Amino acid sequence: MENYETYEYDVLVVGAGGAGLRAVIAAREAGCSVGLVCKSLLGKAHTVMAEGGVAAALNNMTNPDGTKEGDSWEVHFVDTMKGGAFLNNWRMVEIFAKEAPERVLELEQYGAVFDRTPEGLIAQRPFGGHRYRRLNHVGDRTGLELIRTLQDKAVGVGMNVHMEVTLTRLLKDGDRVVGAFGYYRSSGKFVVFRARAVVLATGGWGRMYMYTSNSWEGTGDGVMMACEAGAELIDMEMVQFHPTGMIWPPGMRGILVTEGVRGEGGILLNSKGERFMFNPEYMPPLYKGQFAETPEEAERWLVDKKNNRRPPELLPRDVVARAIYREVEAGRGSKHGGVYLDVTHRGAEYIKRKLPSMYEQFHALGNLDITKEPMEVYPTIHYAMGGIRVEPETGATSVPGLFAAGEVAGGLHGANRLGGNSLSDIIVFGKRAGDGAAAYAKTVEHGTIDPAQIEEEVDYLLAPLEAQSGENPYQIHQELQEAMQKHCMIARTEKGLLTCLEKIQELRRRAQNLKVDGDRFFNPGWHAARDIRFMLKTSEVIVRCALERQESRGAQWRLDYPDRDDAFWGKVNLIVTQVGDQFRIERRPLPEMPAELKALIEKYGK
Repeated sequence: MENYETYEYDVLVVGAGGAGLRAVIAAREAGCSVGLVCKSLLGKAHTVMAEGGVAAALNNMTNPDGTKEGDSWEVHFVDTMKGGAFLNNWRMVEIFAKEAPERVLELEQYGAVFDRTPEGLIAQRPFGGHRYRRLNHVGDRTGLELIRTLQDKAVGVGMNVHMEVTLTRLLKDGDRVVGAFGYYRSSGKFVVFRARAVVLATGGWGRMYMYTSNSWEGTGDGVMMACEAGAELIDMEMVQFHPTGMIWPPGMRGILVTEGVRGEGGILLNSKGERFMFNPEYMPPLYKGQFAETPEEAERWLVDKKNNRRPPELLPRDVVARAIYREVEAGRGSKHGGVYLDVTHRGAEYIKRKLPSMYEQFHALGNLDITKEPMEVYPTIHYAMGGIRVEPETGATSVPGLFAAGEVAGGLHGANRLGGNSLSDIIVFGKRAGDGAAAYAKTVEHGTIDPAQIEEEVDYLLAPLEAQSGENPYQIHQELQEAMQKHCMIARTEKGLLTCLEKIQELRRRAQNLKVDGDRFFNPGWHAARDIRFMLKTSEVIVRCALERQESRGAQWRLDYPDRDDAFWGKVNLIVTQVGDQFRIERRPLPEMPAELKALIEKYGK
């Protein structure tokens, strides 16, 4: 076997988004040596796509009479549990709601520049599912500011960065993770990282769908490496369809249109010019009475904010996505197959000040001036609520030495994530995972790297280059995207899911014999050969879990099981483990919520 580079750290962090960078800072401040590996370049992580704001109950906003709105961690806790249809891990949500304000103020101390209220406090905007104005923002470029800030801090505390490195396998010594193996994307040269603890912060997995807001990195590497190493996954059927992705021009379909547009007063219209979110059929019972029932009432809310009956466009994302889907299916869609999102009534100056990125995005990509014309939008694959099961306090997985944080970790968001909770998730649990990994690393020595594991992975990676004939990975990917987009999208049925599963199994068999031309230098086809195998396995888990959960809850909308079943399915998480080359699904009871948190739901949940 050829030589490979070896690096050794106390803590290895995989992923350079907000969760990974915050884990780096925590582990370095705990005194550990830290290596950071990223698939792309530093500063290019998917965190920059989170535009609208970071949710934290700072309670900075005031009513017209000067009184505070009344936000608190308790209300944020209840909103997050409701938004997740109570499938969330209550302890994760409690930690999250309590610590988010501290983490946001910490960003400010690191140098983040937030928009301000007239009093000089961090400005907050409304978002779907949040009772109060809770999203602390920097125009519509909040994720970019968060990455800039955390990157500067991480460089300051000292870290070793390995950019454009793809990791493909976690290395184990017995039951324990002791490092990772991968290759440099430019040269194909192999590399081994030895570590006392590994933190996965690899983000989501949207690229198996045809239309997604996810960038090219989102192929499920982290979640599948963890699963192959023995880690448990949780609620993988829960994949979020953001209600407003670009649908025109065709080349830009799926690119995110921030929820901040609706938070700043944008309204959804069908082809008849009707503001269809006022249709009472689209209002879940849990939210009745909390949202405006007429356009006039919604307009009053935009003016004074004192009335908590927000516009129905600010219902949780799963609700709005379903409504848009139903409008289009009923023949009331826009010219290009979506619906209209109109913010023109807010005025050009306001739009350019509050939504500069959206103005520039549509102007550059679609030759559309959103100060004068409505946007055309349709749901796009955006976020994974499911992921690696972790312990709330430390981010530890079920495998010793392995930790996870951010989108790759499941449990916090339940069946549906509220907008803005992703950025606070990554800073709250990025820190906790970094602290947990550092504490663990101090209790163990470096494990033994098994050459047989490396040799097995090298053979697996090189096989497509050495094959005389075989399948094209791009063709496999295209067929997978078509199957997932058609059969495992917003509306799901047993028939469609079984058809999708059959297709995935066929593609997995074909993917055992891939053929890639050329050598390892600058060869995207070779990268795709490994990516597609991760995507196929991740897709199979999503489909199998969607078949198993026979109800509609959050992002899981089963047309053949249209009702929400709180008596049974509302009390279990679906836990996935890999056994051989197959997946086992277990129905595991949710942890019992303590009485004091149940009382909060009674108090604030109405």
